[in-house]
Amino acid sequence: MAAAAVVVSAVAVTAQQQSKSQRAQTKSQRTEVREQRHEERVKRRAERLAAFEKHMDSIILSRNFQFNPSSMQRQPAGPVRQLINPNFTVGFWDGTVDVCLPYIKGYVPPYYYTVLNYVLPSVEGYRAEQTNEGWIVTFSTTLFSANDYTFTFDIYSSSGGANLTISSVWYNPVQYSGTITQVY
Repeated sequence: MAAAAVVVSAVAVTAQQQSKSQRAQTKSQRTEVREQRHEERVKRRAERLAAFEKHMDSIILSRNFQFNPSSMQRQPAGPVRQLINPNFTVGFWDGTVDVCLPYIKGYVPPYYYTVLNYVLPSVEGYRAEQTNEGWIVTFSTTLFSANDYTFTFDIYSSSGGANLTISSVWYNPVQYSGTITQVY
């Protein structure tokens, strides 16, 4: 009887040890699978980000893009105004620049709020320069007036975001923040 108890006890201990080793092996396999899935997600995400940057670069190089502002601010420290009107844009296509933006004129108060609404068949000094973060696109125009306006876009390829600064000799610069989209 004692021998049978020892055998049953030995079988139970062996079964427990096998069960523990199986659980440890299963846990190890699950951890390995999780790590593998994590690495695959990281790789796919990096590929998507690289593809987006490449897409943004191609949009800028094609000169067929649109800037969609979401806010504006008179520089150096004016109030930030949110822009929700979808008609406010700056579009580039086929060598034409279409500008429809609110603008603040003046160096000292009272400032004058107006809308720049022009289709420019050509601009002067168009230049697109690649940087570490994306692109700087500049050009100047008179907007059919006696004043020169310089448009400077800081475009961030990784996010699709951009800042536009419109400078003039006669007025404080106005800065816009928004996004860049492709014109089809």
